Amino acid sequence: MNYSTILRDDCQPIIDSIEITTDTLTGRGGLSLFVRYLRGVHLMPHLKRLFGSLRKSDKGQPVTMIFKQLFCFFLDGTSRHLVAFDYLKRDEGYAAAIESSVDEMLSSHAVKRFFQAFRWPRIWLFRRLLQKLFLWRLALGKPSVITLGIDTMVMDNDEATSRHGVEPTYKKVKGFQPLQMTWGRFIIDAVFRGGDKHSNHSDTVQKMVEHIVGEIRRSYREDVPIVIRLDSGFFDQKLFEECERLGIGYIVGGKLYNDIKEYMKCVDASAWSCHRDDEQSWDFVEFGDCRGSWSMFRRAIFCRPRYEEEQRLLEFARPDTVLYSNLGMGGKIDEQLRKVGKEHLLDAQHIIASYHMRGYDELVHRALKEFASETLPFKRFAPNAAFYYTMLISFFLYESFKEDVCESIVPLTAYATTVRRRLIDFAAKIVRHAGKIILKVTTATWKQLEIYALWVRSGAPPSFAWK
Repeated sequence: MNYSTILRDDCQPIIDSIEITTDTLTGRGGLSLFVRYLRGVHLMPHLKRLFGSLRKSDKGQPVTMIFKQLFCFFLDGTSRHLVAFDYLKRDEGYAAAIESSVDEMLSSHAVKRFFQAFRWPRIWLFRRLLQKLFLWRLALGKPSVITLGIDTMVMDNDEATSRHGVEPTYKKVKGFQPLQMTWGRFIIDAVFRGGDKHSNHSDTVQKMVEHIVGEIRRSYREDVPIVIRLDSGFFDQKLFEECERLGIGYIVGGKLYNDIKEYMKCVDASAWSCHRDDEQSWDFVEFGDCRGSWSMFRRAIFCRPRYEEEQRLLEFARPDTVLYSNLGMGGKIDEQLRKVGKEHLLDAQHIIASYHMRGYDELVHRALKEFASETLPFKRFAPNAAFYYTMLISFFLYESFKEDVCESIVPLTAYATTVRRRLIDFAAKIVRHAGKIILKVTTATWKQLEIYALWVRSGAPPSFAWK
């Protein structure tokens, strides 16, 4: 018997009209989990202590309410313009999802006034908070070796020609170029700077390293090995001397001076070794180098890849790299690594591998740009700095939220777009019943996202303590 594959008209569901519902609905049900998480980590009292005096009268919203809405604004990611707060202010479902009343919702003008009230002494408090959040995660992860990365991140504001600090950058666009320190997926410290500030501008890097090492030694463990990875933009004897004084390791990309190139031509073939990983092979040779202004020799490793995209490179076409490190030079860092059973990190092959892991450090900057925005909204430098640091705090909390609550649903390496589509953008209904406020979701969402497990974990996260 033959059956027609064409559906009859009377079998098709047809929507005949559209009407308004009085139910409280939201398309951002996942924000409820994030707000519950913020309440559970006990961060808000510290925000009130640091920034509470910004509130000059009782007319406006408390500082904690402002930060909560800002954190949710960044995580939501629907719009990157401050005018979006005017639309959210009229959305009862969104307000209910983030546990606020409509009267408590901010307007775009309130947000602008908040950031314009910041001055530099208070802006620097963001750095302290960011570092304390890092120490919180450090105490939870308990790493035996701490590997940090330092690099700049260009923020393209090319269309904003009249904004203070928007200047030409090395990427041929005008914008800002903050200096950022990373640990794994987290940005743990940053200095907001104009676009013309090069990587190693002034003594900012040395001070950043000195301060973060001191915090780790005081609050985590005094003898933990610390290794910092940097590219050739930070090739500076003063930075090397500071790391050696602090007793930490460094792996830094060097500059290919002519005398190094000439020396490599004379190196016997038997002196070369090979390092391989899953995707690449490198020929390398170790030597001691002392630049003209240096007071001592330092360990140097000259290497070049054998393959590029599965194609073997001819010798004259290989891109050369030279690395400098104090690992394996008999310093304090060597003793610390041996003490924790990580003496293999002193080998040249592991130094090369570690330096090439800098690519993962740079992915953090990419993740931040996808989470928030490169374009900053204000004309003056100080409000933009406050906005930038609020963005960094939001990004840190988002990464912590993924790890503490959502790891069973999305991988830790997932970018913000994936997390939003899977965990934030689901429909929910907020109802009041028997004196309780209840968030309701569909059966499919309940099962697919394991909502009950997420609800339990978001309500009992590891508490943040200021030490």
